[in-house]
Amino acid sequence: MSSKMMFYILKRVLLALLTIWIVITVTFFVMHSIPGGPFVGEKAISKEATAALEAKFGLDKPLFEQYTTYLSDIVTKFDFGPSLKQRGRMVIDIIVDGMQTSAKLGLIAACAAALTGITLGAIAALRRNTILDKVIMVITTAFVSMPSFIMGTFLLLIFSVALGWLPANGTTSQGLILPVITLMLYPMAYITRLTRSSMLDVLGQDYIRTARAKGVPAPKVIFGHALKNSLIPVLTYFGPMLAFIVTGSMVVEQIFAVPGIGRQFISAIINRDYTMIMGTTIVLASLIVVMNLVTDLLYKAVDPRIEFD
Repeated sequence: MSSKMMFYILKRVLLALLTIWIVITVTFFVMHSIPGGPFVGEKAISKEATAALEAKFGLDKPLFEQYTTYLSDIVTKFDFGPSLKQRGRMVIDIIVDGMQTSAKLGLIAACAAALTGITLGAIAALRRNTILDKVIMVITTAFVSMPSFIMGTFLLLIFSVALGWLPANGTTSQGLILPVITLMLYPMAYITRLTRSSMLDVLGQDYIRTARAKGVPAPKVIFGHALKNSLIPVLTYFGPMLAFIVTGSMVVEQIFAVPGIGRQFISAIINRDYTMIMGTTIVLASLIVVMNLVTDLLYKAVDPRIEFD
């Protein structure tokens, strides 16, 4: 590994840590600035009991002291603290449990979206202006335009309610089929359009025409040159997309009752579970930052001409 690459990685890691710190700080102070608190909605709870709960979880201390204590626990012990609503459970344990489902759901959806999107995009580019190309573009435009909650509800009504082929609950393996399809359709359509546009641009380059003029076999031209060099825009999109899907789509998990991290995040917001909100936000931000870094490093593998600055 060259010194330039090492310096680039070090710089990106420091920027990643700075980004995560900013996310933690902004989320913490904005969350506490909203009127109310995690125990306001409790039924039949006295002011004395509320004060006792706030003292137990350290919410009675000055805000800046709460912030420094929380930041210190994360850095030194990787401790997100206990959940304020799910009594007796630690935030990290809840996140790990939720991520087991969300990661499986997201990885399958992301890989399926990438493989299908790249394949359809390449076919559309190679069959430009044909009926097949137009059909692919019409379908992908519809998927890009349709929000996930509409698509999820539509699939639920058709395959679960009307036909009864698949369960509506995402707690079983069969129940994850519809959530996977719902999660993959939008990124698949977007990747299809990215691949088609990028591949059309590459196919018009001089080196592609030169390779064809020299009699290089068509499969080698398509897969060895055109498709490989068309993947940079896809990689740019795929990294953050993977982090988002793996963390769990909140809307999709709610529709299909998937016990993932996205559903836990919505529940934490509704219940004003401060520590759970902070924990899930930090995990999501960290995944996005890490995937962006990995994506940048993969550029070099796809296109050796790229230099790290």
